[in-house]
Amino acid sequence: MSLARIEQQGATLVIVNANPTKRGALSPDLYTVILLALERAIDPSIRAIIFSSEGGFFCSGGDLNTLRERSGLSLEERRAKVQELHDLVTGLRNASVPIIAAIEGGAAGAGLSLALACDMIIAAPTATFTASYVKAGVVPDAGLTSALTRMLPRQMVSEMCLLARSVTAERLADLGVISAIDTDPLSHAHAIAESFAQGPRKTQGTIKGLINSAYENSEAQQLDAEREAMIRAVVDTEAKIGIAAFLNKEKPDYP
Repeated sequence: MSLARIEQQGATLVIVNANPTKRGALSPDLYTVILLALERAIDPSIRAIIFSSEGGFFCSGGDLNTLRERSGLSLEERRAKVQELHDLVTGLRNASVPIIAAIEGGAAGAGLSLALACDMIIAAPTATFTASYVKAGVVPDAGLTSALTRMLPRQMVSEMCLLARSVTAERLADLGVISAIDTDPLSHAHAIAESFAQGPRKTQGTIKGLINSAYENSEAQQLDAEREAMIRAVVDTEAKIGIAAFLNKEKPDYP
């Protein structure tokens, strides 16, 4: 039985991490499904991706039995295995459509990395978030230190990574890391996905790209990137539809 699957509801693809007996631990099936969802999202009819789980926990990160087995691999083989995970994180960040994580229970280790790679996070009130690596004597991967230090103060990141202290959904929401708290995160994520489906797909993709580049660019470089994006966007069909609808006080009908 597969430990992950893709569902489609209208214009939304739903990644389901279906590994409840191991609290949503990473699996080869999940890797395959994420890559397949990213490939399918290139289709213009797809407007958003929701990353969800079954069993009450989003993702507990790497399976420690698998990690122990990898200790027998060569350095290059171990590097290749970690790179596969890093490619998933890059793929989520660079996806052509927005990605919403719907989190029940919590996210730990690389599961937290995957959640933070999404554009928005909707979490259950009781969800907790843990950088649990140090408990197993290993270090963060999948871009976790990069993501956390961009989003949180150094002292809080140190507490999470060096002591593996869990952080509540409420605290992360107060800090702006979590978009919303809801007792039904999946339904909330679908409502957001429907909002994306009503909007200008190409423009949304361009904005997502600008947000991503802003983390790496200097202010001057980002100003240039925004200028180049704007001079192209203003003559695009989506802009013509949006501007006309705004001036006519109508709701835009994007293709």
